[in-house]
Amino acid sequence: MVRKISWFLFGFFAVAIGLYPLIYFFVDRTFGLLIHKSDTLLANTAYNIGFYGHIVLGGLALMVGWIQFHTSWRQRHLKRHRQIGMIYMISVLISGLCSLYIAHFSTGGMITALGFISLGVVWLLTTGGAFYFVRQGNIRMHEKLMIYSYAGCFGAVTLRIWLPILIGVTGDFITAYQIVAWLAWVPNLIVAYFITRRI
Repeated sequence: MVRKISWFLFGFFAVAIGLYPLIYFFVDRTFGLLIHKSDTLLANTAYNIGFYGHIVLGGLALMVGWIQFHTSWRQRHLKRHRQIGMIYMISVLISGLCSLYIAHFSTGGMITALGFISLGVVWLLTTGGAFYFVRQGNIRMHEKLMIYSYAGCFGAVTLRIWLPILIGVTGDFITAYQIVAWLAWVPNLIVAYFITRRI
């Protein structure tokens, strides 16, 4: 029962936060994280391409990636697993590269920027490594690196869980955002480490 509930919550958060970027297309742009950006930055074409490229394709990666962890489904639908895997990897490539650019404009300065840049690098390297190893036929390493990759991807979920808690504790958005730039994904990788030890 606990395992089923955990799996349901895992899928629910992945899909819900994966769809979350759609809100930016239907509400005023002074919403969410953009509320802290200057008018000059919001008018910058390169930043907008980077921002929307990151949130839309990152959301897609989050939304399609979770089903890949259902072992019996994956074994029954190997062709579909590969197709979804390619969608995930292409989405990560574009979203990850976009994240490296927009991270330089992060609210909270260098501490926040370094946190998100580090996440972007880890996300790209683990996903790229997973692709390399599956092409080499090393399924074990592919699975391990994909767990790390999705742990980074799931940072989109854990960020939205931690941020309101940290704002409540610190009473300051900037401080909370500087912390969550690291807290959103580093513990995820630690969890991924213990999961991969069993593979």
